[in-house]
Amino acid sequence: MDDQTTVSKRIPAKAVAGLIADAMGKSGVPANDAAKIAELMLEADLIGADAHGVFRLPQYVQRLKLGSTNPRPNITVKRTAPATALIDGDNGMGHLVVARTAEVAIEMARENGIGWAGCRMSGHAGAAGVYAALPLKADMIGMYSAVANANHMPLAGGAEPLLGTNPLAIAIPAGEEHPLVLDIATSIVSYGTIKNHRLQNRLLQAGWMIDPNSGAMITDPHKSAEALLLPMAGYKGAGLALMFGMLAGTLNGALFGRDCVDFNAEPDRVTNTGQFVMALDPSRFQPLDHFKAEVDRHIRSLRDTKPLPGESVRLPGDHRAKRRADRLRNGLALAPELVVQLDKLAEALSIEPLRER
Repeated sequence: MDDQTTVSKRIPAKAVAGLIADAMGKSGVPANDAAKIAELMLEADLIGADAHGVFRLPQYVQRLKLGSTNPRPNITVKRTAPATALIDGDNGMGHLVVARTAEVAIEMARENGIGWAGCRMSGHAGAAGVYAALPLKADMIGMYSAVANANHMPLAGGAEPLLGTNPLAIAIPAGEEHPLVLDIATSIVSYGTIKNHRLQNRLLQAGWMIDPNSGAMITDPHKSAEALLLPMAGYKGAGLALMFGMLAGTLNGALFGRDCVDFNAEPDRVTNTGQFVMALDPSRFQPLDHFKAEVDRHIRSLRDTKPLPGESVRLPGDHRAKRRADRLRNGLALAPELVVQLDKLAEALSIEPLRER
């Protein structure tokens, strides 16, 4: 069963992709790039990352309109060693920059067994798992992380927002089973989830955000802009966010820490976002078919674990695969509040609204 907010009629995936591509085109993005962005944004919606797909379209269009994102970037690649590369995104849409970064990582892994590609002058790219999964198409293991586009979390014991929700995603290919795909923010929930709750006027769960002055829990979504988003697992999540920020940001010459630009509060400023993609060829360790068969064996064994009462055993990627199949077949159930936003955007851009696609 799809877990999105339900509406009376689901919207076909093709219609959502068409809206995204048309909006990008009206914002000055070339047709091929617009189609690529639409493909990657739609993938986020299909796999269940509902706060990272079409939900973000009005914000992306605004940044393109203001000139803080370059609609026609000249993305350049510098191979710094056989297995490392640095990509300059020329302030383009993050989806294009990170997709190119993944391509380079895969190319290097084909040559050397492993490829680590970092990028700078990128932008918000949506769901982390989308990019970790790109090496799966080449039968490779993928890993992705990023400096988030705004600081919402404190250091362990801190009361200032100095860390982003810097995510980690890892994808491991399987044979007959669905791939294992872990996609997590280092915060207790993603900030996109907070924004989605604010849009729908839904209370936040206790334990997600706190008042930086009193430490009291914040559940009113409309007070979230002044609140601190808590790291997952306390100091462990804060530590991971810091380390991923260094690897995705500082290492690549992108912004991190106090230097970060809040793309929510400052839509007219360039963010110089940093990300990295690592691709690893498992056939350099053992025959690929044998590795995939072993992954399958472990998946089946783990899934057969005795569950807690009232629970079912869940492996990373299980819900992703089920959602994707359901939403491709039955369409996306977008929140009514989001559909209103998208209709307004379509009217402003003089493109067909979702209901007419």
